[in-house]
Amino acid sequence: MVQRRVVTAVLAAAVLLVTTGCSSDDGEGTDAAGSSPPSSSGAGSSPPGQEAEDAAPPAKGSVKVVRTVAEGLDTPWGLAALPEGGLLVSSRDGATISRIDEESGKETVLGEVPGVAPAGEGGLMGIAVSPEYASDHMIYAYFTSESDNRIVRMLYDPEKPAGEQLGAPDTLLRGIPKGTNHNGGRLAFGPDKMLYASTGERYEGPLAQDKDSLGGKILRMTPEGEPAPGNPFDDSVVYSYGHRNVQGLAWDGKQRLWASEFGQNTWDELNLIQPGGNYGWPEVEGKEGGSGYIDPVAVWTTDEASPSGIALAEGSVWMAGLKGQRLWRIPLDGTETAADPQAFLEGEHGRLRTVLSAGGDKLWLVTSETDGRGSPEDGDDKILELEVS
Repeated sequence: MVQRRVVTAVLAAAVLLVTTGCSSDDGEGTDAAGSSPPSSSGAGSSPPGQEAEDAAPPAKGSVKVVRTVAEGLDTPWGLAALPEGGLLVSSRDGATISRIDEESGKETVLGEVPGVAPAGEGGLMGIAVSPEYASDHMIYAYFTSESDNRIVRMLYDPEKPAGEQLGAPDTLLRGIPKGTNHNGGRLAFGPDKMLYASTGERYEGPLAQDKDSLGGKILRMTPEGEPAPGNPFDDSVVYSYGHRNVQGLAWDGKQRLWASEFGQNTWDELNLIQPGGNYGWPEVEGKEGGSGYIDPVAVWTTDEASPSGIALAEGSVWMAGLKGQRLWRIPLDGTETAADPQAFLEGEHGRLRTVLSAGGDKLWLVTSETDGRGSPEDGDDKILELEVS
């Protein structure tokens, strides 16, 4: 096993000792700094045309809802853009993947993913499109089965009838710890064309510090599910550890990996991910300021955030809040924040699950009111197109 890289804490703050009990989880409160290996772009990476320089954006930004792309969605979770146009969206509880025509809003069900066992926060979660999609037409998915969380890939054939367009799943990685809560679930291909996945520790904090466990980690693997070349630990898909429940992954213009993470009682986090880095859970929640753990770049109270998906656009991280019911803008100056985070859309569209770059100053935003913790009577879930600065 290679030696853990030494990292410098970002800012000092008070030690926050972990307690049991209440948790932000999927946003419920008491109810329920380095770089990634470089290469070319893939799903989840910076969109074409985004500047690679570290010029800081303005301290204040803006958000405009341009239109509703689709509505009437059932427990939407993952979102991925197809190269030829169209958006793929996963239904956590329905275990289906659908294609949304981003112009008309028409939904076509590709098919149901076999083996999904929805329960609590688990089910069919993150999806990603192969970086070699033009030649292999593969779609990747992260889901909860009866025994574990696992990652699969399926052949997508749009020429077949609706509902029959997904091939049989090929399991790439199994044995990720599952629980009622804390299942992680985000999938994204990085600029290096490797597949990254976020996992949770299913309420068992020590799993996050156990480098032999897949729980409470960010994983990095080849498109075939093998440990990626250059990973920090020998013959392991583990890329970073000490995480509680990461649900957001995105890369900036310098190919640095950022991740959003649920706290427990006190602080939710935005982290800059170091290969082999230890992010402190369950020893630390929020900024600790020393003792070998990597501090988050920014923190929020669990009522303000409970973050899920993130995306990079216009020099800022955009972070969807579940319990916080708002979209956070975090302007970046290199590896630090350029100004205080700024909140938008507070309470206007309910719980916010996933945000994805649509290129330039555009984002797609997915709501999460039908996940059992929202208010579906106030409106079904939808995908919105945003214009941001």
